[in-house]
Amino acid sequence: MKRALPFLIIAAVLVGAAIIAWGLKQSAVQTPVAQPTVNSSQPAVPPKVGEPGAEPAHSIGDAKAPITLEEFGDFQCPPCGALHPVLKTMEHEFGTRIRIIFREFPLVPAHQHALAAARSAEAAGLQGKFWEMHDLLYENQATWSNAFDVRPIFEGFATKAGLDVEKFKRDLSSETVAQRIFLDGKRGRSLGVQGTPTMFMNGREVPFESLPAEKLRVVINNELKALGK
Repeated sequence: MKRALPFLIIAAVLVGAAIIAWGLKQSAVQTPVAQPTVNSSQPAVPPKVGEPGAEPAHSIGDAKAPITLEEFGDFQCPPCGALHPVLKTMEHEFGTRIRIIFREFPLVPAHQHALAAARSAEAAGLQGKFWEMHDLLYENQATWSNAFDVRPIFEGFATKAGLDVEKFKRDLSSETVAQRIFLDGKRGRSLGVQGTPTMFMNGREVPFESLPAEKLRVVINNELKALGK
């Protein structure tokens, strides 16, 4: 009996340990682990602020609209040209819930006429016709993009937009125009823009693959739902 006693003690200890382990396991299974609360209305990525850019910014829509789309574009960039009608569609579909801002980001020297086009749009803006020139540049991109001399073409656009062409020609090389392009570029670089088109929605970059109309529409609707609009 004395010889068996140590073995009985060991067995009792082992059985006790097994019971305790089983009890801990059951407790772990039955007690749910607290999960962190996720507020779906909060964006996963915080909005970027960056440098201010040219002011006043060229914009369409109510400044109080819940959605602001800010595009950094190059008038000679083919994907920017493809995005142009998409934004027109979004503007029509979402109405007062959307505001669109355009920022100059000419990709030079890769696009030889991009800076001249940006200057033309900004010179038109000094006469209150920025968006008219913006639209003419994108809608006729194929006709001037490969031209040797774009000056007469852009002057023709100025005439079509109802500008004072002589003033337009003077303003092309003005400090005001150059400064606006510089400030927009500075803002773009501060936000990490490297190519065009780059789009930000309420301060957060929209992936390039989400820019086609059917995908951008979903992105905008999701943001409106998150904002309760």
